[in-house]
Amino acid sequence: MATLAPGGLDLFATDAAPGIRRLDLHVPTIHCAGCIRKIESAVRALPGVTHARVNFTTKRLTTEWTEGRLQPAEILAAVEGAGFEARPFAAADAADGAADPASRRLLKAVAVAGFAAMNIMLLSVSVWSGADGATRDLFHLISAGIALPAIVYAGQPFFASAWGALKHGRTNMDVPISIGIILATLLSLHETFTSGRHAYFDAAVMLLFFLLVGRYLDSIMRDRARAGVATLLKQSARGALVRSPDGNTEYRPIEAVAPGMTVLVAAGERMPVDGMVLEGQSAVDRSLVTGESLPEPVSPGGAVLAGTLNIDGPLALKTTAVGEGSFLAEVVRLMEAAEGGRARYTRIADRAARWYAPAVHLTALFTAIGWLAAGAGWHQALVTAIAVLIITCPCALGLAVPAVQVRAASVLMKRGILVKDGSALERLAECDTVVLDKTGTLTLGRPVPAGALPLSRDDLALAAGLAAKSRHPLSRALLAAAKAQGVAPTPVADVREVPGLGLEAQFIGETVKLGRPDWVQAEGGADAHLLQLAFRRGNAPAVRIGFADPLRPDAAEAIARLQAAGLDVRILSGDRAEAVAHVAKALGLSQWAAGQTPGGKLDAITALTRAGHRVLVVGDGLNDAPMLAAGHASIAPASASDAGQTAADLLFLNDSLLAVPQALDVANRANGHVRQNFVAAVGYNILAVPIAIAGFATPLIAAVAMSLSSVVVVLNALRLKAPQ
Repeated sequence: MATLAPGGLDLFATDAAPGIRRLDLHVPTIHCAGCIRKIESAVRALPGVTHARVNFTTKRLTTEWTEGRLQPAEILAAVEGAGFEARPFAAADAADGAADPASRRLLKAVAVAGFAAMNIMLLSVSVWSGADGATRDLFHLISAGIALPAIVYAGQPFFASAWGALKHGRTNMDVPISIGIILATLLSLHETFTSGRHAYFDAAVMLLFFLLVGRYLDSIMRDRARAGVATLLKQSARGALVRSPDGNTEYRPIEAVAPGMTVLVAAGERMPVDGMVLEGQSAVDRSLVTGESLPEPVSPGGAVLAGTLNIDGPLALKTTAVGEGSFLAEVVRLMEAAEGGRARYTRIADRAARWYAPAVHLTALFTAIGWLAAGAGWHQALVTAIAVLIITCPCALGLAVPAVQVRAASVLMKRGILVKDGSALERLAECDTVVLDKTGTLTLGRPVPAGALPLSRDDLALAAGLAAKSRHPLSRALLAAAKAQGVAPTPVADVREVPGLGLEAQFIGETVKLGRPDWVQAEGGADAHLLQLAFRRGNAPAVRIGFADPLRPDAAEAIARLQAAGLDVRILSGDRAEAVAHVAKALGLSQWAAGQTPGGKLDAITALTRAGHRVLVVGDGLNDAPMLAAGHASIAPASASDAGQTAADLLFLNDSLLAVPQALDVANRANGHVRQNFVAAVGYNILAVPIAIAGFATPLIAAVAMSLSSVVVVLNALRLKAPQ
């Protein structure tokens, strides 16, 4: 990072509460739960620190401390002392949703190692077949010429990680890997230049290839989990059209807009700020808040929130909050906090890594010491220790999880379910509670007429002609229903749209209206759970048209299967209580809540988690993004908002809700295969390590044995089948 002037970090610290300071740092080299644990531990050890939390998605470290006990530079020093570079956090860091470039580097390294391994193995076959003397020495030299640049390039991910750990007095799984590869290469060079019989370039490069394959599979699954907050931030405006007191207008960057300023918002634009309507009438899509796509009318005196969409007419707003103080920024913070909790979840492989590296180090060290104490020369002791390092290298352990994840992702994709985060399969199998949104999740989110349309063909054609002039979801639904019945819309000229109310026009001397029942002056009522339009022609009585949001296909069967599996199923929705109650009754669910904001939904998920439940969240809207991130695991339909899609761990691509129990079934069986792989990997080590310690395995034999254990793990992963 660029060097900051003394005290420069003080400019980035803010007041979190009276007497409490806060600093956000961007730590771009975070790549696993272990990194998060090391950073948080290092910062929490500082005097006065009251809070230290890393968000994996945005790679943001948030630290709070008692004012006067600590300087911001000390936090930066603690992070760098733990082996990570850091810099002050900027919004652009969170908005960058690009995949980690490390995945591309790993793929190139896999290709280089694979190409080198194939060519060196061809040369090794000749040596194994009996080539001797000058021929053997020549093949060893050619192998060295291929292996050295390949090892230097392809081994960088392991060498850099191992050096970073050792430099800061700690260890990780890459340390024994790096030591084994480097020692095998140095010993092979010694054998090559002294005309020795054995060189192990093939073992070193083959080892690198298998390890890189596992590392790359794991990396691409992690990449799919990124960018939830980044996508949500795309809803933020970069600037706003501000009207000054003298009537002039000026486009300003959002950073230059302050509370009290008058902001102009055209139809079709998103609100750049939280504000109060001063002038104009319109309908606003508040799905960010409620999850419901049905627009709500606003007029002077009404409040609007940043990120919501202005549909009908231009508005003038008095700014009440902007930037970090706006509602959208609060949703982003909720989502970050929720993801931060889930990011600290430690996977099986991460837990195994804590003890694996030191165990391998000690085993190899004691092997070398034992052989030297028994009177063997340094060459024999070193060869045996290298064989131990290679035979215990965590190829099978490294492939145990990603191989099953990739296979499970392939199985689910055939059923129309996309796995974005492979680690979520482990979490998904642990869930005991399912919380579902209503609109767009349990239902299709596409309103259709409830029953037969109560209009004559002529009136339906006329109503469709009015509806064709509107972007309102119910107008589009009416137009689609008319066309489905073979009714062509009647052309209507000079249609006037009254923002937030409806449409009206003159047709053959009569006033025709289509819009809100109270505006059209429709009498009577309808089922409270239905959405409604009303149509009036001239002086004829107005006709109410009810619309329903149909349940997804197989929704009842999906809920029944979840309940049969012993899961507690409930609904959490931002919609009206009448609509939620109707859906809950249709599905036989007794636990539901309506009228929930994004914060309210997040609070409900947090309360369930604190009560000991592991919650699977199924939602689709912008307002569901924080609770999707907060769930132990999460699923969204492909029709979900961008933020909902990116916050979810899995997406289902068809309309059937059976995708949820199917995903749970595959996740349960995938976890079984992962545990089988760990048993195979550990069993292999129990059998192979004593053989290597006893000196019965050369580094080459160790590499072959290690490769076979990896093949067993992959074959076991391929046994995973699609659900019935």
